[in-house]
Amino acid sequence: MSAPILSVDDLVVSVARTVDIVRGVSFDIAPGEILGLVGESGCGKSMTSLAAMGLLPPALAVSRGSIRLGETDVTRLAPHERVEQGCGRIAMVFQEPMTSLNPVLRIGDQIEEAIRVHDPDVVPAERARELLDLVRIPDAEHQLSAFPHELSGGMRQRVMIAIALACRPSVLIADEPTTALDVTVQRQVLGLIRELCDTLDMGVLFITHDLGVVAQLADRVAVMYAGGLVETGDVVPLFGQPLHPYTAGLMGCLPDPESDDPLLATIPGSAPRPGGVPDGCPFAPRCPRVQDVCRRGVVPVIHTETGQAARCHFPLNREVAP
Repeated sequence: MSAPILSVDDLVVSVARTVDIVRGVSFDIAPGEILGLVGESGCGKSMTSLAAMGLLPPALAVSRGSIRLGETDVTRLAPHERVEQGCGRIAMVFQEPMTSLNPVLRIGDQIEEAIRVHDPDVVPAERARELLDLVRIPDAEHQLSAFPHELSGGMRQRVMIAIALACRPSVLIADEPTTALDVTVQRQVLGLIRELCDTLDMGVLFITHDLGVVAQLADRVAVMYAGGLVETGDVVPLFGQPLHPYTAGLMGCLPDPESDDPLLATIPGSAPRPGGVPDGCPFAPRCPRVQDVCRRGVVPVIHTETGQAARCHFPLNREVAP
């Protein structure tokens, strides 16, 4: 495996350094690799990505750990220092393009703005047209003069990807970029992200709650629960034999086309609130295989590739006495 282009190590994001929103998250992303970050709403996925971008809300801050782009820990840098030291090579595509694009500015102007600020050595108009061609928007010359409302949802999301690629990032963060799109357009956008990752040798952090998307797109998966990771691994072994009951619970909630039951399966209970995460395994209050030992101590994350360092004392491939 190549040296990671993005390394997150023991990341803790806190409110006023008292309540932890993200708890000790660690992962690496190599060039040309897509890591799928999955979990329920509110588990800390987006906060992890905002910390990497330096876009945390004022009330939140990184209180422990590091986020390295190459050899540089960006958590120690002010926003202007990121640009000065060449750490601006990380970009983000947000969930809803209509809330990210300025409705009164033409598409070309919005793409060129990023180019003028961060890459003044190129001709902005030419680079903007190249980017629209890169993200497979037809008639790029004409679309540069369009306003956001004149484009479809899928085309607007492609424009957001073009803006993110304007400064040739080495890492792209995609925060549920297909949630507002229909299934056909979603597949096109996912295919585009995979193609760009391979062509540009770019690392991608793909954030989603949709395991079907992860199975289609990602190389590796990291499963978050209550602000921390519970299981990581390559897509095939993790989906084939999940070791943590929470991962298995998520997969059990997927629709089964062969089932006669009209109701979808659910995980009983609800995730703990920030500041109220129980000792031991945070999933213990909802786990069907919970034992007394699960509620004691702090144990590391399951790594599906090896089965080692299991957070769950009783992973699903191990027999448990009733």
